[in-house]
Amino acid sequence: MAQDPVPALLARAAERLSEEFSFLPEVDSPAPHEAAPDLERITAVLEETAHRLGDNYPYFHPLYAGQMLKPPHPVARAAYALAMTINPNNHARDGGRASSVMEIEAVAEIAAMFGWEGTPFLGHLTSSGTVANLAALWVAGQLAPGKRIIASEQAHYTHQRISAVLKLPFGSVPADARGRMHLSALEDQLRSGDVGTVVVTLGTTAIGAVDPLAEIVELRQRYGFRIHVDAAYGGYFRLIPGSLAEPARSAYAAIEGTDSIVVDPHKHGLQPYGCGCVLFRDPAVGRFYKHDSPYTYFTSSELHLGEISLECSRAGAAAVALWATQRLLPLVPGGEFARGLAGGRNAALELDRRLRADQEGRFEPLAAGPPELDIVVWKIAAGTPSQSSDRARQIFAACAARNLHLALVQLPEHWFRPVSDPAQDSADRGVTCLRSVLMKPEHERWLDRIWTAYTDACQGIRG
Repeated sequence: MAQDPVPALLARAAERLSEEFSFLPEVDSPAPHEAAPDLERITAVLEETAHRLGDNYPYFHPLYAGQMLKPPHPVARAAYALAMTINPNNHARDGGRASSVMEIEAVAEIAAMFGWEGTPFLGHLTSSGTVANLAALWVAGQLAPGKRIIASEQAHYTHQRISAVLKLPFGSVPADARGRMHLSALEDQLRSGDVGTVVVTLGTTAIGAVDPLAEIVELRQRYGFRIHVDAAYGGYFRLIPGSLAEPARSAYAAIEGTDSIVVDPHKHGLQPYGCGCVLFRDPAVGRFYKHDSPYTYFTSSELHLGEISLECSRAGAAAVALWATQRLLPLVPGGEFARGLAGGRNAALELDRRLRADQEGRFEPLAAGPPELDIVVWKIAAGTPSQSSDRARQIFAACAARNLHLALVQLPEHWFRPVSDPAQDSADRGVTCLRSVLMKPEHERWLDRIWTAYTDACQGIRG
């Protein structure tokens, strides 16, 4: 591993934090009835902890290109650790005075990224994308009780699960050969008149597909339903429209006209787990959160975060880390943060190009075209889906033996046939494919090494 800059960054900041509270009287440490900390034992435990943590895939390294795992920025790690000295609770201003304000400022910057700058909205951080989606669908159920929630069959499984928890009917809409929600199939369901909310995914977890949001906004004018955007993975790509192809660019341009949005800063936002975010265009939905209790905090007359969140205790340190990261790397098109996103996108396009250009015909990328974001999937050429799946698993293991970590994904086999192939409408079989998530800025520079390790792993596997 490269030398970790966080300890040095943290040392001066911790000293400054101590100075902020220098007006307080000294506290005897340890108290007379307590034993002094046994630093040797603590050191031994931490060394054992470090050893145990070695039993992990190298998620932080560019050769890890499998799942949606990205290391937090050093400023986020340092700010989180610094905040843990105080350990604020962002349930209310009393529990997290500074960190609550920092959360409000950081969330406002995310809302501005989606086009809601200068307009009223309601939003807050959550402990995960699942909880953020839970909040959005809970509000949707309050506004349209008993009506169905529908999402693409390629949407994250959490939506069906959340709907069951909320006891709301759920429906699935077929996806096309790009993994996007099929518009005609969606309209067929809308005609029933019982749909209250359509979940639109911008960046599916399987292949990074972008649902046709602009067209779905047009359908809303005809059928009247809420639009909830699950941009947990792909939300930040709003910053780099010039790097996206149509229709993904149009989908991101339409996001400001939706009713609620979820994005996960702990994915592309360079944050530690867990840090999700939910936004509502209409701040009046805050009325559904209203509550009263004998131990409500009273030192602030302003609405506190616990009054607009399903969660109560929440780590203020997560808000501090996000605020510090956005202070260093503002969420603006053309900025350093946006250039990092574009680097991963470039790497994905280049990997897809090399797979398609393979002279031996060993690989079969998606027939419909290049990736929409930074996730690349491809099938291994073989006589049958079963043989292709077996070879994918062998290559997956051979790559891991070379310290290149990819992922496996089960996809419809017809996605890899010519789009005009009429057989794609027949009963389909799934096929196990290889998948690479190129979400680290370093992946663009490391692509040659990734490609070399991958092609070396493929030798001897075919046949």
